[in-house]
Amino acid sequence: MLVLLVDVHVKPEHREAFIKASIANHQGSRKEPGNVRWDFLQNEEDPDRFTLHEVYRDKAALEEHQKQPHFLEWRKAVEPLMAVPRTRQKLKYIVPGDGTGF
Repeated sequence: MLVLLVDVHVKPEHREAFIKASIANHQGSRKEPGNVRWDFLQNEEDPDRFTLHEVYRDKAALEEHQKQPHFLEWRKAVEPLMAVPRTRQKLKYIVPGDGTGF
């Protein structure tokens, strides 16, 4: 399993547009055979900060995701909405080891 945590800080005036674009990306991502989980989270203390928690079966599934039209459209749509460039961490599960114990 491959886990991504993507942190995004958007400009306040673009918050709703970011949410709309990210929901569309979520819907497309969940249909991918290599996607295990895709959560879209908003910071309670700063509503302009978001985290995407994405889980893929393996590196190949992530690479396939990054070629999908819904991802490419999301990336193009949200980049100008961001206050700063997004950051990304690639992680692996320790517990649960296979990532299926959600």
